[in-house]
Amino acid sequence: MSRWILLAAVLLLFLPRGRAAAQVPTPESVIGWKPGADYKLADYGQIRAYFEALDAASDRIRVVTIGESAEGRPLLLAIISSEANMLALDRYREISRRLAAGTPSAVEARVLAQEGRVVVWIDGGLHATEVAGSQFSPAFAYRMVAGEEPEIRRIREEVILLLMPVMNPDGLEVVTEWYRRNVGTPFETVQLPVLYHKYAGHDNNRDWFMMLQPETRAVARQLWEEWYPQIVLNHHQTSSSVFPARLFIPPFADPVNPRIPPLVISGVNVIGTAMQHRFARERKPGVVSRMQFTQWWNGGMRTAPYFHNQIGILTEGALYRYATPKYHEPDSLPKAFRNGLAADRPSVWYPDPWRGGWWRLGDTVEYFVTASLGLLEAAADMREAWLYDAFLLGSRAIEAGRAEPFAYLVPLDRQHDPGEALEMLRALRLGGIQIHRATRGFAAGDEEYSEGTYVLFAAQPYRAHLLDLMEPQVYPDRWRYPGGPPATPYDLTGWTLPLQMGIDIARLDDPVDLPVEEVRGLPAPPGEVVGESEAYLLSPEANQAYRAVNRLLSEGHRVGRLTGERMERGRVLPPGTFVIWSDAASVRSMADELGLTFVAATGEIDAAVIREPSVGLYRSWVPSMDEGWTRWVLERYGFSYTSLRDQEIRGTDLKAFDVIVIPHQAPEDVLHGHLSGTMPDGYTGGMGLEGAYRLKRWVEDGGTLVALDGAADFAIEQFGLPLRDPVKDLPSDSLFVPGSLIRLETDPLDPIAYGLPEETAAFFVRSRAFEIVPLAGRDGEGERAGEVEREEVDVVARYAPSDLLLSGWELGADRHLGGRAAVVRIALGEGRIVLIGFRSHFRGQPRATFKLLFNSLLASTMKDLPGGSMVGTE
Repeated sequence: MSRWILLAAVLLLFLPRGRAAAQVPTPESVIGWKPGADYKLADYGQIRAYFEALDAASDRIRVVTIGESAEGRPLLLAIISSEANMLALDRYREISRRLAAGTPSAVEARVLAQEGRVVVWIDGGLHATEVAGSQFSPAFAYRMVAGEEPEIRRIREEVILLLMPVMNPDGLEVVTEWYRRNVGTPFETVQLPVLYHKYAGHDNNRDWFMMLQPETRAVARQLWEEWYPQIVLNHHQTSSSVFPARLFIPPFADPVNPRIPPLVISGVNVIGTAMQHRFARERKPGVVSRMQFTQWWNGGMRTAPYFHNQIGILTEGALYRYATPKYHEPDSLPKAFRNGLAADRPSVWYPDPWRGGWWRLGDTVEYFVTASLGLLEAAADMREAWLYDAFLLGSRAIEAGRAEPFAYLVPLDRQHDPGEALEMLRALRLGGIQIHRATRGFAAGDEEYSEGTYVLFAAQPYRAHLLDLMEPQVYPDRWRYPGGPPATPYDLTGWTLPLQMGIDIARLDDPVDLPVEEVRGLPAPPGEVVGESEAYLLSPEANQAYRAVNRLLSEGHRVGRLTGERMERGRVLPPGTFVIWSDAASVRSMADELGLTFVAATGEIDAAVIREPSVGLYRSWVPSMDEGWTRWVLERYGFSYTSLRDQEIRGTDLKAFDVIVIPHQAPEDVLHGHLSGTMPDGYTGGMGLEGAYRLKRWVEDGGTLVALDGAADFAIEQFGLPLRDPVKDLPSDSLFVPGSLIRLETDPLDPIAYGLPEETAAFFVRSRAFEIVPLAGRDGEGERAGEVEREEVDVVARYAPSDLLLSGWELGADRHLGGRAAVVRIALGEGRIVLIGFRSHFRGQPRATFKLLFNSLLASTMKDLPGGSMVGTE
């Protein structure tokens, strides 16, 4: 026994037994009902109160705050273990850190594994409408803190449990308020009319390599900077993916990302098998594996741990609606799952079929308890093995990193946008990646690199995470059946950060001695003010330039944009460069804060003056995650906006707005929304024909409409534009790009593409392309009112003519998308419409194409737009 454990045991002997032996409160005594009760949902305040009561009553639990949610609520984490272990938490955390680092000797690692305690993370409530996760937490915490069964006591002795009661407290408040308002009415089970996360909605489980939301960052610190748990369990629910099963658990379906270590894959299977065995022991039927959910994608709460040498486990419990029970007629259950596996008889991956009957929220809560205990049982049984495996995974990653690739270089002085290069590095750092910086200039390969170049060595514990984000993904060909359509991948197939963020990196395959130091903080690139004048020039190539301009405009400074290239003080400034009439102190402050370079202008300046745009953002009662991410991007880069609901589109004087943005959304949702009678009053109906007509008239009177991805269909259909989407109705066995990075060619001379390089990457997620077509109904005697001539369509960007795929997977992209228009601008009366055929700011990630949105907003205040080199072409 180590001196730390001995010290803890001795101290425990002299502590009063009051807290350890005190009556531990039940969830019912604080919340008012048993978690999982029909028609009852505990809100975040009630769950928080219960965990605080547990903390006050027992020495086996400590509740800490690890951060704040997007709306400012505290994020709680409960640490649960035996009394002796709780006194030695710092020691066990240090053991977990050292083993994860992979740097001790094998002998020392064995000693540490014998001494340590396996650290297990369990959470619930990430997706707020999947309510069983949050309601499970109080019930499970009580079982783990108060339980005196030999099994529970042994788990407490062998395991340190990190239980996060509610991953998304803001969403739980929205859901409980909505359900309580409607329970007992015809609308008891209707869907939420708003996102259940302020910005991300369901995408809060798609944020785990960029880590843009505060909840993600707070948890990431616990996973990869504080506790380094060996096993991570993320509870979810699903209504249809694996119906009629009652719960999905691992093993997962193929494909497997080849960068995930084999020891992780096998560990996932071991835990999944242990969970399945416990369900059989407890005679709980309906548990299925190897279906729907895969181990390919990196960006989820349970998938990111794979690339950090952790065992990531997912459960997907049966979901009807909130806390309302549901009866399933046995004869109505399907005989087979979607993938053809029999659902009415036992099989290897579905050994005990569920036969139907009542299903309640409390049933899913109980299944989550069983799954969690099955995992903890396996964790305790193999405590030393899990700890030593963590060492093996880290040390093998370091060893593998001494082969190709050796390192990645990120030279800030070669970047199109140095600020976003640093944002990429910050995302990597939040993911536990070690970052170094050159202390002097050096040569590598045939290139010279300057002091300050960032270096990412592949020989580090989280090598899999680094390579997965820096290298292109090559998704395997998968088909539903021989000669059939492609199998739909789970989420994305490609996400390479340097490609989607527009970062220039160099890969070094051969080892070389580099003069570097490790860094943790990543300051903004050095700002600079060159010269002094009454006007300053600011390149549009940096996304932070738009943040600076928005602030200057809001402060009343005069700003314009160059329409052509300009040479100034030995620097070539591209078209779209901002001209800022300001004092030196104001621009110097901005340069230092944002890492921007302002160049004092000499001579005459020919610039198109812009002003702060009045932005309206369409917000449907059919919630759109792209709308949430649009709000996040606008706020982050300093664009003020007003949200516009359907009734405001129909009834507000739209002349107050320069530009209105319709984020990605199905056109029928924009037009019709929720049908009458399907939601409470005030939440039905869309923009309607009246709103579409008013929006069109507003454009004709001088407004600018920006429609993204699916919303472009709405604009084309309702405004009668001379465009069509030639890929819209193609079957998936002809064209299928389910979430990949493809090559995009832009026209930097066009005001919508100012600041972009001529070639970049676009995130294509079953997105759009455009083809210019003649309008029907022309009689040869001139155009009808409101119609648009071919010549008035400007192509701002195109998908490359060939070799489109940069990362991920595609079928038929070159044939059907090659050379097609991706971004177009159409004149309509005195106004314009900008259609962006893909999501230019998808999940807040593809920084390389943010400027397509930014420029569209600023251009709305420019009276006349100069044409680009693609104007009038197809």
